[in-house]
Amino acid sequence: MKRMRIAAVVPVAALGAALPAGAATPTYQGTVGPGFTIKLAKKPRKAGKITLVVADKSSIHNFHLVGPGVNVKTSISGTGTKRFRVTLKKGTYRFLCDPHASTMRGSFKIT
Repeated sequence: MKRMRIAAVVPVAALGAALPAGAATPTYQGTVGPGFTIKLAKKPRKAGKITLVVADKSSIHNFHLVGPGVNVKTSISGTGTKRFRVTLKKGTYRFLCDPHASTMRGSFKIT
């Protein structure tokens, strides 16, 4: 008498569901305009990947984030929502409106 071996087939999707999920990429909200305002609702503190979502509400301003290894910005004449995925490293980051940098600016530090 022959013995048969039966192999269990597990869908790949089920394997992924069984593995622990990694931490989600944190999202931070930036705003420029209306008027002469620029802000980051909550400032990052830790190094790592983030998603920055900028609501650009003015066609005379932009939102420009610069720091170690990061240089992203919205256009000055454009408006709308723009998403950036960046990796923050130790150091100081500045966000500003390029045409009005003397008054429209802020910063945060990653430790």
